[in-house]
Amino acid sequence: MKRLLATAAAGLVLAAVASAHPATASGAFAPPGIKHVWVIELENKSFDQAFVSNTNTYLWKTLPSQGKLLRQYYGTGHFSLDNYISELSGIAPNIDTQADCQRYMDVALSVPVPDASGQVVGQGCVYPAAVKTLANQLSEHRLTWRGYMQDMGNDPTREELTCGRPKSGGTVVDPSGLGGSDGTQSATATDQYAARHNPFVYFHAILDTPACAANVGPLPRLFTDLSSVSTTPNFTFITPNLCDDGHDATCAGKNYGGRNNQGGLYAADQFLKRVVPQIQASPAYQQDGMIVVTLDESGDVGTPAGATACCGEPTGPNTPAPGQVGPGGGRIGTIVVSKRFIKPGTVSDVPYNHYSFLRSMEDLFRLGPTPTIPGADGRGHLGYAGAAGLVPFGKDVYDLTAAADRTPTARRPSSRPVAGAGLASTGLPVVVPSLGLLLLGLLMAARRRTRS
Repeated sequence: MKRLLATAAAGLVLAAVASAHPATASGAFAPPGIKHVWVIELENKSFDQAFVSNTNTYLWKTLPSQGKLLRQYYGTGHFSLDNYISELSGIAPNIDTQADCQRYMDVALSVPVPDASGQVVGQGCVYPAAVKTLANQLSEHRLTWRGYMQDMGNDPTREELTCGRPKSGGTVVDPSGLGGSDGTQSATATDQYAARHNPFVYFHAILDTPACAANVGPLPRLFTDLSSVSTTPNFTFITPNLCDDGHDATCAGKNYGGRNNQGGLYAADQFLKRVVPQIQASPAYQQDGMIVVTLDESGDVGTPAGATACCGEPTGPNTPAPGQVGPGGGRIGTIVVSKRFIKPGTVSDVPYNHYSFLRSMEDLFRLGPTPTIPGADGRGHLGYAGAAGLVPFGKDVYDLTAAADRTPTARRPSSRPVAGAGLASTGLPVVVPSLGLLLLGLLMAARRRTRS
């Protein structure tokens, strides 16, 4: 009887531990219950420029103290646009996107459909409807998304008020054939919006639907939508203008802090320290949110260091070198902040890039394959986000999870600082001590019966 009770009690303990660590079908790490993500994209700074030599404290000091600094995060190409496209679709750079698509024109396809890795062969800027994006995946799974673009629509002769397609001579550019000149390539004093920093307008899978005009709009809409959980999209992509994203050292107009012409990392700090706290105060962030502050590419363009890559980044079929003089977009760094799911003041040295980011979002939102969007790997990962061996964000990032969110996973490089001793740092669910007492009680009962 004693042995039977001990066996039964041990089984209860194991069952409880297993229920506190729900495994995925593959046994891999399952991301926590983050339901709202905000991405803020800055421009053209290497890791050292943004997080070592930077004298503007909000980016390099305040935000990392609130969350986790990914110190081995890399861009996927040069110049800007090819990185944005990688983040949204897993599509590798081509020669035109590497040049920021001075002419807004369709990709002229050598092969009309994506290949087995989700890539299309051809040059140009606007991808055919067969190329799907994270936005399409979210909609397919009945989740919401929006893009908020600073200065979009300020000058209706340069771009649309919503969606944000570029204009030339006051007319929306038709990308078919030879397309047309992109009138947003340089900023003006009253409108510093750049279409090349708005990835949604480079995919017919978005452009040819009402979603583009409905979901992509000026930045002020963000602050209205933050008022409630129900009006906050699951996925938000925020593009500051050419001044406040750090792109222009000398701005054509004012930065977000109100100063004329002062750009670079100073302007980026002014933007972040005003916008991020408003997101953090929102009900959706407080409930289950995460903020990602990243950059598109290293500022060391044209140097070997600025064209480094990680994560086995594939070159793709359309350019000999995604980084122009090398395989990638250089080391840039990224910050992730979440009140509920990420330990503040920590770092991770796991290598990531923009393809890893896309895969991480697909996994976080459980965007599995559908009949219309199976993904390049058949598991819902688009383009090179489905590359074999690519690592999405794991326990090195999501390291402040509730017991019900924790799952066993392969050993990964740990984040620092290392947690102190105790149950919280061991990863054991808090249910174990109480079940241990249950086991002890059952054994003591068995012993009393034996003695009697």
